Amino acid sequence: MTQVSLLEGLKQDLAELVAIPSISAAGYPEPTRSQLLAAFEHVTELFRAAGVQNLGSLDLPDTAPVLTGDIPAPDGAPTVLLYSHYDVVPAGDEALWTSPPFVPVERDGAIYGRGSADSKANIIAHVGALRAWDGKPPVGIKLVIEGQEEVGGGALTTYPPTAPEAFACDAMVIGDMGSVRPGVPTLTVALRGMAMVTVEVTTLAGAKHSGQFGGAAPDALLAVLRALSTLHDDDGNVAVEGLRREEWDGESYSDDEFRALAEVQDGMPLIGTGGLGSRVWSGPAITVTGIDVPSVDNALNAVSPYARATINLRVHPAQDAVQAQEALIHHLRSLRPFGIELQVSGGATGNGFAAETGGVGYEAARAAMRSAWGIDPVSAAGGGSIPLVNALAAAAPGAEILLVGATDGYANIHAPDERVLVEELERAVAFEAAFFGELAERWRG
Repeated sequence: MTQVSLLEGLKQDLAELVAIPSISAAGYPEPTRSQLLAAFEHVTELFRAAGVQNLGSLDLPDTAPVLTGDIPAPDGAPTVLLYSHYDVVPAGDEALWTSPPFVPVERDGAIYGRGSADSKANIIAHVGALRAWDGKPPVGIKLVIEGQEEVGGGALTTYPPTAPEAFACDAMVIGDMGSVRPGVPTLTVALRGMAMVTVEVTTLAGAKHSGQFGGAAPDALLAVLRALSTLHDDDGNVAVEGLRREEWDGESYSDDEFRALAEVQDGMPLIGTGGLGSRVWSGPAITVTGIDVPSVDNALNAVSPYARATINLRVHPAQDAVQAQEALIHHLRSLRPFGIELQVSGGATGNGFAAETGGVGYEAARAAMRSAWGIDPVSAAGGGSIPLVNALAAAAPGAEILLVGATDGYANIHAPDERVLVEELERAVAFEAAFFGELAERWRG
């Protein structure tokens, strides 16, 4: 098969997969549940045709089916686990899309559609790499392709350590990332962790007239707002003791790139000081993601008797997320705005990830990226998280973990007009195919 015919076939496969609206979010029941299963079956057949054996479904409670399978390793060769996910987020307001989100369209060198980048292109990259070796790569293969990553992974996130033999491998290719910008091969070597905290207070039995009682009656909303204002300093840096921050020494976005990607309004400053990488990748971030307050349209002239806010904390990749959550809880509990005690509770947590990058797997990956892109790769990080990575690492503690993929920083994932560049998809396939060969060669040596 020529490289051109391989790419054309993969583009068609991607278009067919994008056309399946495999939304995993709550609130999307049938027929969307059947579409998740349709995507699972479609992906299964793609890998079957690519030479994967023993294909099966890992069925866990309240979790979309997980595709598993393998190709036995040649004698003395390493085994590589390939991960990605077939579920997608909802399309949002379809009026904001140039073309319908589940009608894949190729234009201007890109394939547009929900899930084209996140993460169906990465599934196709796995398939393409196996096709490039005619289904007989020089390494062993294990598959873990899930269908619930966008909503936390379900029971899969805790399963791998309970069945380590099923996930035993020497290297993992986590296909859910990509290049920091088009044309720049990127190894994502760190992911921030996450923790949720809720702060609330009740000060009165009910709302009271602000003219009669305002000025002395304890205002719950003012107390919560005053507490939230202590979480950052005047420059916008996180001001909670015990949260780890370090300067980022890898690749990063320029301020102008970040402004464009974040769609920052003209005249608005970026908050915080220090390197951009340390603000979004190797340091903490605190975001108030929700607050219960009277709406402006329905506001009454009354002192608020109750207020609540939920806080999302992003954590340094190497800091324990529970420890970081405890630091934030301690900070809030130590406050007494206007003498009012706050009720503070912790929610979900998830540790970050920091890769060990000195082994033969990373040597092979760097060489394969040079081959596919023609330049040396850079190291970057991710501000978000991939729930399964730490569970896989616990199940196979000796495996090197590579976070890579076909997407790029401008792909509009989770946004209108999501797209994957055809050239980046082609390079991702070439990289992964070359990685199999480079790893096998170095393993022998």
